[in-house]
Amino acid sequence: MTWMLTGGAGYIGAHIVRAFDAAGLPVVVLDDLSTGFRENVPADVPFVQASVDDSESVRAALREHGVTGVLHLAAKKSVAESVEKPLLYWDENVGGMRSLLQSCVDEGVDRVLFSSSAAVFGNPPVDFVTEETPVAPMSPYGETKLIGEWMLRDLAAATGLRWAALRYFNVAGTGAPELADRSVTNLVPMTFRALTAGDNPQLFGDDYDTRDGSCIRDYIHVVDLAEAHAAAAARLDEAPIGEVFNVGRGEGVTVTEVFATVREVTGIDFTVDVVGRRAGDPAAYFADATKIGKELGWTARLDLADMVRSAWDAWQQRD
Repeated sequence: MTWMLTGGAGYIGAHIVRAFDAAGLPVVVLDDLSTGFRENVPADVPFVQASVDDSESVRAALREHGVTGVLHLAAKKSVAESVEKPLLYWDENVGGMRSLLQSCVDEGVDRVLFSSSAAVFGNPPVDFVTEETPVAPMSPYGETKLIGEWMLRDLAAATGLRWAALRYFNVAGTGAPELADRSVTNLVPMTFRALTAGDNPQLFGDDYDTRDGSCIRDYIHVVDLAEAHAAAAARLDEAPIGEVFNVGRGEGVTVTEVFATVREVTGIDFTVDVVGRRAGDPAAYFADATKIGKELGWTARLDLADMVRSAWDAWQQRD
C-alpha cells in the first residue's frame, strides 16, 4: 500500500512523511514547490515536482509508484488572502482537487484522505464543536474546504471511494528544527519574527466576546496532527470510512494566552500592538475530538508549551 502526499514538501506535509514512515506506510511526495521546500523531503522518499492539476504528471506518478491512496494536502490556506482573492482560492483549492480526483478515478486509486479545516465551521453557535456542529464558513478558504468534503462524499456515492477528511484546528510547533514552520501568516512564527526584528507582535482585535477580548482557538502540535493522518490512512487501508473527524486538543486558548506562553518560553518580555480584526476571523471555537479517539484510536499528546518551546528552539537554530 503506497500513499501519495500532495503538498508533502510543506510544513505539515513534511511531518506527515515522517509519521507515515514511522507507521510503516510507504509514501511518494508530489509538490510543485510553490510554498514547499525540496529539502523537507527525505532523499529516500520518491519525489515528483508537479501541480495537482497537471493531470498527465499526476497520473504518471500514480502508475509509476503503484499508488493505492492519496493524501491531499496541497492548497492555498490564508483566510485573509482568500477574502481578497476568492477566485484564486476557488481555482487552486476546488479546481485542483477536482483535477486530482479525476486522476484518481482514471487510475483506479480508491482511497483519499483529505486535509480539511475547522474553518468550515465559520462562527459556530457553540464554542465546543463536534463533527455534527452546523457548518457555515466565513471565508472563501473555509468554503473551498467544505466543498472538498462534499466532492469526496459525492464521488464515494458514485464509485465506492474510501475517504476521510480531517478538520484540524490551529497548527503549531515542530518535530525537528529543519521542519520548522516558515509561514508568514501563522501566529507563533509571526510572533518570533516580530521579536527578532525588534518589533511588537500584532494582536488582530481585542474586542471579541471572549474572556480577554482576543480570539480563542484550539492549538494542535504538528507532530500530533501528523500522527492523526497516519492513523486515518492506516484505517482506510483496512476498511472504508467515509467520515469527517475533528483533530484538536479540545482546549480553547486565547491569542493573549499564546503571547503569555511565548513570554514564558523565550524569557522575552514584550508588549503587543492591537490592530483591527482580520476579515473572516470568528471569535471562538475549539474541538471536541472524541470521535477520532474512539474510531481511530488517536489523541493529542503535546500541549501549547510543547508547541511554543519546539518552535522557539527551531527558530534559534535557523540559518
